[in-house]
Amino acid sequence: MPAEFTSETDMFEAAKNGDQAALAMLFNLHRAHLERMVRLRLDRRLQRRVDPADVVQETYLGIQRKFAKYASDAALPLRIWLRLEVGQTLIDVHRRHLGAKMRDAGQEISIHRGAYPSVASKTLAAQLLGRVSTASKAAMRAEIQSKVQDALNEMDPHDREVLVLRHFEELSNSEVASTLGITSSAACNRYVRAIKRLKNVFDQMPGGIEGVWS
Repeated sequence: MPAEFTSETDMFEAAKNGDQAALAMLFNLHRAHLERMVRLRLDRRLQRRVDPADVVQETYLGIQRKFAKYASDAALPLRIWLRLEVGQTLIDVHRRHLGAKMRDAGQEISIHRGAYPSVASKTLAAQLLGRVSTASKAAMRAEIQSKVQDALNEMDPHDREVLVLRHFEELSNSEVASTLGITSSAACNRYVRAIKRLKNVFDQMPGGIEGVWS
């Protein structure tokens, strides 16, 4: 924390009052998380053409114009609001680069306050198996990945999104609820439902589901 600020709250208040340096420092506190979000949700066809850091920086330029209005009532936690703004930028990036080649409805997940790009089931399955050291043999890994993809595709899209938010974007249950515009209990129930669906697949692996989340 810079010497002139004793807390993030002080930084927020300074930014609210028009201090652009404070806004830049405040945004930078969340930059790594936002870049991780973009990296996870960026369409695979754009991964060599679009730098997640550029998407986040483009969002920041818009944040400079929008922050005063947001801060006047701050109806959402800052990190959740920033995620929504980055999500909208990412949708715009996909549309600019892919146009009619964008995936169909699976490309975006509708949420209470808008939409942002979903994570492809193939990407998510690979990420899940990337945490499992026992799935080192190629044949075994391919078979399990196929089963995991099937399980993910059969999930309610919002259940799958809760899984992504909790385990890959490292949001708390309350942050997930704020992101999706649902209650904390509903977010928890969706998470439990998603885990149960995956458990049937991972129980077939040495170490079971604990091998993924340990």
